[in-house]
Amino acid sequence: MKEEKKIITDEDYKFVSLCKKGDVDAFEVLVKKHQKKMLNISYRMIGSYEEACEIVQDSFVSAYKAIRDFEGRAKFSTWLYTIVMNLSRNRLKQLKTQIYYEQVSIDDPILTDDGNIKAESVSNEPSILEQLEKKEFQQKVQGCINSLDDEFKEVLILRDIQGFSYDEISEMLKIAEGTVKSRLFRSREALKICLKKVIGDL
Repeated sequence: MKEEKKIITDEDYKFVSLCKKGDVDAFEVLVKKHQKKMLNISYRMIGSYEEACEIVQDSFVSAYKAIRDFEGRAKFSTWLYTIVMNLSRNRLKQLKTQIYYEQVSIDDPILTDDGNIKAESVSNEPSILEQLEKKEFQQKVQGCINSLDDEFKEVLILRDIQGFSYDEISEMLKIAEGTVKSRLFRSREALKICLKKVIGDL
């Protein structure tokens, strides 16, 4: 008996179908919907806003070229985030081989959870000192995330920062759900130890 391919339909399905027929506007809708989350994933992986922007752009180009081959056996978003994860992973390897390290300046913009750059405002805002302390804290947290081995960093970012389900992470990283949970446990423990060293008791 021939096994039927199960097509997963979600809110992106209609736009993906239109994209397959060459509708560029439909692809633009998908870009607007997913770009912030993709930027956050890549930024957390790489630690550089400029690099993350390039990776997201490359991811969309790759997705557009390959969209006709997308079979719909997973959610479109899962397929898309897998592309950005893979490109981020590859770029990270390149950067490591170049012994690349970029100091973060206190004048650098802060990437917020929704992907926007936090602008400085004049009134009703915390003092400069409070802002610097918050930024220093964020940098320490990101530094600890960066210190994790890539395989542990990936699951931590996808689960604890981006909120993906174990099932979605398993699909994206092509590993068993049990492996996801095991890596997540170990990455959380390693993160706690690192934060305790740089910040003290939480």
